[in-house]
Amino acid sequence: MADMTKRIPISEQDPAVRAKNFDEVCLGYTKEEAVEEAKRCLNCKNPRCVGGCPVSINIPAFIQEVAAENFEKAYEIISESSALPAVCGRVCPQESQCEGVCVRGIKGEAVAIGKLERFVADWARENGIKPHSDIPKNGHKVAVIGSGPAGLTCAGDLARLGYDVTIFEALHKTGGVLVYGIPEFRLPKDEVVAKEVENVKGLGVKIETNVIIGKSITIDELMEEEGFEAIFIGSGAGLPKFMGIPGEQLSGVFSANEFLTRNNLMKAFKDADTPISRGKKVVVVGGGNVAMDAARTALRLGAEVHIVYRRSEKELPARVEEVHHAKEEGIIFDLLQNPVEILSDDKGWVRGIRIIKMELGEPDESGRRRPVEVPGSEYEIACDTVIMSLGTSPNPLISSTTDGLDVNRRGCIVAKEENGETSKAAVFAGGDAVTGAATVILAMGAGKAAAKGIHEYFQGK
Repeated sequence: MADMTKRIPISEQDPAVRAKNFDEVCLGYTKEEAVEEAKRCLNCKNPRCVGGCPVSINIPAFIQEVAAENFEKAYEIISESSALPAVCGRVCPQESQCEGVCVRGIKGEAVAIGKLERFVADWARENGIKPHSDIPKNGHKVAVIGSGPAGLTCAGDLARLGYDVTIFEALHKTGGVLVYGIPEFRLPKDEVVAKEVENVKGLGVKIETNVIIGKSITIDELMEEEGFEAIFIGSGAGLPKFMGIPGEQLSGVFSANEFLTRNNLMKAFKDADTPISRGKKVVVVGGGNVAMDAARTALRLGAEVHIVYRRSEKELPARVEEVHHAKEEGIIFDLLQNPVEILSDDKGWVRGIRIIKMELGEPDESGRRRPVEVPGSEYEIACDTVIMSLGTSPNPLISSTTDGLDVNRRGCIVAKEENGETSKAAVFAGGDAVTGAATVILAMGAGKAAAKGIHEYFQGK
């Protein structure tokens, strides 16, 4: 008899092989593995996993259908709550959300909810199953700014309610951070993201690319001249942050945003027309998921890669799975260390980075112990490329060109968490544009809340 306290292992590419390619690391469950894993679910009467999901998927219900091999029904259940199941099954931090509160996890390993969601979504795609699209229109017209996870979710939910929805995307491809931020080896673009976008379009959502709101057209013009009765801003947070240390202006210094955009969106890793740094020794500064993505991308381009992070491994904000994969692939972690200067050669290119060692002091406002410099501990790491991965903030273009839209001191749009309502009538917002850089699933949750808020706005109107 199988040990029900242990989850079914999932196949992955060998670390030595995958470190040299951009193919997906995780290979997913087979049908037999998915069914066996689904049978571990206890189908709790009070399923805490649903409360742990930002988009409130009926997790026990879809898993029971997987266990019964009713995969199409499982997909229907997931699609009632999520517009992007194949994406979430790959990049969602389930270990701190639905799986983190799974009852199975109390005396064993939590049910692999994310891997099962991925299996169902992939099965549906491979078998031509799509969300229902025979939805009568209600006569109201809504604009969505940004085609990332918040925008796609909001648009999909509104379309299901009968709204005439148009997404406006600044870039030439749809998907936002899903296409420019997350590497191919974690989230395939053509096979997964593009197909998820097509499913949203199949609900009746229109998408216009190469439209920069605040430049091509303003929010006020969308409402006054184009006839949109409500707006959702899900434009993300694409403005990178830097440390302000000497040497950040040198050639060979990148933001993780630029480095990943060149690689992911513009296919620079395939030697496309867009160039990308192929340093021999790369230092990535930061410890989040984006830092892991940048480091693992640089590794695949042929570099020796160091991650420099000012706290210990316990405080790393990246997913445990991403840290584990990075270590397996050969990324070097220089922890409790912090840059103080980027060093230049005589031609203005990076030749190294000066580091100071840190130790952990008292907790700061985040609850993590504050790193404190160790006097006299400075040393140098030789490198030719430095990638800064210190977070991002919203681009101020939209807020600066929209009358009556309040922002906070960090440049984030002020919006109500429960419904996305902003200070400007009929304008709603959510995702990274409101919170600053966060996870895909939290952005989706915000998009879903805003869609509900917009629907309630029209009902009240």
